[in-house]
Amino acid sequence: MLKQDVVRVIKRIFHLPKPSETWRNAPKEKAECVVIGAGIVGLAVARELSLKGKEVLVLDSAPTFGTATSSRNSEVIHAGIYYPSNSLKARFCVRGRKLLYHYCSQRGIPHNQIGKLIVATGTSEIPKLNQLFNRGIQNGVENLRMLDASEAIKMEPELHCVKALLSPASGILDSHSLMLSLVGEAETNGATFSYNTAVTGGHLEGNRMVLHVCETKTLTNWDGNTPLQPDLLLMPKIVVNSSGLSAPTLAKRFHGLNTAIIPPAYYARGSYFILSNANSTGHPPFKHLIYPVPEEGGLGVHVTLDLDGQLKFGPDVEWIPHVPDTTNFLNKFDYSVSADRVARFYPEIRKYYPNLKDGSLIPGYAGIRPKLHGPGQSACDFVIQGEDIHGVGGLANLYGIESPGLTSSMAIAEYVAGLLLGG
Repeated sequence: MLKQDVVRVIKRIFHLPKPSETWRNAPKEKAECVVIGAGIVGLAVARELSLKGKEVLVLDSAPTFGTATSSRNSEVIHAGIYYPSNSLKARFCVRGRKLLYHYCSQRGIPHNQIGKLIVATGTSEIPKLNQLFNRGIQNGVENLRMLDASEAIKMEPELHCVKALLSPASGILDSHSLMLSLVGEAETNGATFSYNTAVTGGHLEGNRMVLHVCETKTLTNWDGNTPLQPDLLLMPKIVVNSSGLSAPTLAKRFHGLNTAIIPPAYYARGSYFILSNANSTGHPPFKHLIYPVPEEGGLGVHVTLDLDGQLKFGPDVEWIPHVPDTTNFLNKFDYSVSADRVARFYPEIRKYYPNLKDGSLIPGYAGIRPKLHGPGQSACDFVIQGEDIHGVGGLANLYGIESPGLTSSMAIAEYVAGLLLGG
């Protein structure tokens, strides 16, 4: 059945009375490729598969694309400095950055290669800065340069540091425009999108994963434990679980998949505060991205500019315990920014921006990072599992796609397409 017909079937079934039988009696439909999740990575994968001539159906429980992590981040194009050599994060970030700059230039997507300064604000941080420099070189990041304090302050007069690492390859972009472009290109190549459509699990038939699909509003009163009656059983040849925050939770609901290989999920909220124009000179105090030496769980409270020149600080790290399945599937995370958290921002920011005035920060927004490590644990790499790992034909599970997921998105798409299609 053509994917457009599958979407029509989904919409029709959603309006039928709910059957009382088990899921085995739900209607069945075939599809060629199903991508679960319409975040930046899912969209890049859908585009890549559609460019390969595949019929792609993208399912997302939200009303539109990019409503979770993809729209709640720093919108930074990372160079590839931070990640262990030969890790997926290092490889995909370096490759993805080049693909992303090329794509943005070709498609007229707003972006700016403004560069980044990673700063040591005390002599005790210099060894870590040197490690980052060496790691960046190993990862193939171009034109990195160590600066002494006077050189850095000449570039950024408001900056305080004892040493800095300049990364000219880093930049910023308009992530919404990027996602719009990926959706448009995927649709031009025949991909179809079905929003308000939740995949709540699956089961094996032979060596293929059959997906359990229902309308998102069906989950509104779900307690997370009662067995769900799917509206439709979708039988694709290829399944990409790129559902972001809910990817490990969903995979655990794929009956027949070895749950021992599914990594544990952790979640960290990151809040951003905006520099109020009313309390500044009207001009951003910085022209480059300014990052401190990384901290546990993140890259530290850093300075990011958007393409309009608005300056924001963040994100911090706030671990979230005990996330129920319903929160995952319906994206019911608390995205509010507590004004009380600003008290922690001022002393961190003033380490590199001592002239920050009291009362100049206002709450901005928050995002949730899908992590594979918890507090006090070592940072994890991206995890992408195909048939060679889990033994299920045509299935790719993507876990822990946090930063640098945006930068890496097109490289991840290349990798996943190669994993599933060969070549």
